[in-house]
Amino acid sequence: MNTERREEIKELLRERGEVKLKDLEQHFPNCSSMTLRRDLKFLEDNGYVKRTRGGAVAMSRLSIAAEDIYSERALENVAEKYVIAKKALQFIERGRSIYVDAGTTMMLFTREMEDEYLSIMTSGVNIAMELIKKQKPSVTLIGGQVNRSTISVSGINSCNFIREVNIDIAFMAASGFSVENGFTSGTYTECEIKKEVVNRARKTIILMDSKKVDKIMPFTFAYMEDINVLVSDDSLEGEIVREAKRRDVQIV
Repeated sequence: MNTERREEIKELLRERGEVKLKDLEQHFPNCSSMTLRRDLKFLEDNGYVKRTRGGAVAMSRLSIAAEDIYSERALENVAEKYVIAKKALQFIERGRSIYVDAGTTMMLFTREMEDEYLSIMTSGVNIAMELIKKQKPSVTLIGGQVNRSTISVSGINSCNFIREVNIDIAFMAASGFSVENGFTSGTYTECEIKKEVVNRARKTIILMDSKKVDKIMPFTFAYMEDINVLVSDDSLEGEIVREAKRRDVQIV
């Protein structure tokens, strides 16, 4: 019986990529929550899933989409990302120290930025290359190991650098969000940098399209209460909007 149920859970994971415990409770009404938790632990111990708060993500999904291959992600939801990038421009303040995160949405944001006097830090190698095409901002690329999937740097040196700088405004990307798990990232080292940036920034602005809502990546770098502004497309609705209002977060 255990084997049949676990095989059925694996099939659900193959179809959906991830499952929530509450969904499994509905799918298996005769099983206790504790039994289903044990099933997820068994599957994790055997390399099929990565457990998260309130559920699990298939390891096959994590292996191919820890952040997804950059070139593939750059072609996804381009219209929504462009809308988000344009919206976020209003929060740039001339003469400020800002941090620009890595990611495909951030690249569009960088391209749309006016040539202003700013002190800009970034972990994105391609972001830095785009910024130096402008004449007025000073550009600092933090040091670290290069991630081929995100074209960004990370590691202990990156974190140490962030701890020593002051950041007025941080423009951050997220690979996923849920109310339970917060804003999530696909890799541990990049998550640690994001945590440091959010901690150092006077104001944190997340740029994230609505398709990433309820998508859970392995590592949490912030919760709704840690940010000031959420910039998204016009399809954002439901629980995330209610959570933002509860936490006094501006939605644009």
